[in-house]
Amino acid sequence: MELVVGRVAKSHGVRGELVVEIRTDEPDERFAAGATLRGRLPRSTEVRDFTVESAREHSGRLLVFLAGITDRTAADALRGTLFLVDSEDLPPSDDPDEFYDHELEGLTVQLTDGAVVGTVTEVLHSAAGELLSVRAADDGREILIPFVTAIVPTVSIADGLVVIDPPEGLLDPE
Repeated sequence: MELVVGRVAKSHGVRGELVVEIRTDEPDERFAAGATLRGRLPRSTEVRDFTVESAREHSGRLLVFLAGITDRTAADALRGTLFLVDSEDLPPSDDPDEFYDHELEGLTVQLTDGAVVGTVTEVLHSAAGELLSVRAADDGREILIPFVTAIVPTVSIADGLVVIDPPEGLLDPE
């Protein structure tokens, strides 16, 4: 499964530098000088390899130079490009409380009493933290559950299960 580790937001300057939205916990490793990135334009199936020449932070954004991208026109042509890794190439996490998004998607969500709530469809990353987007089993509506230990005490990838202990009102349809 392909996972997105970054997305080209726009060009920066006239020498071909790119503004990259980071979607990985390891940007220093993924965007290190000499690293090879697999990139795919939106709505395309063609994948290209790019070599990182340099990367730096500037005003809270990651700026990246790629080999062969030497001017603004070439950089603008890459706008929207997704940088990808294969989930099989990722090392297993050493922390039992850390999960890759793709590991959580598809897991059954149930209450501490065993009642099924639904299925995790996506992990959303926001400034306030992570949210599990859950498709409700009874009516198919989307339920957003804060992915914090107080509400999500148990995650078992092996059992395909997320156990939640929601505060009153979190699961109400209104």
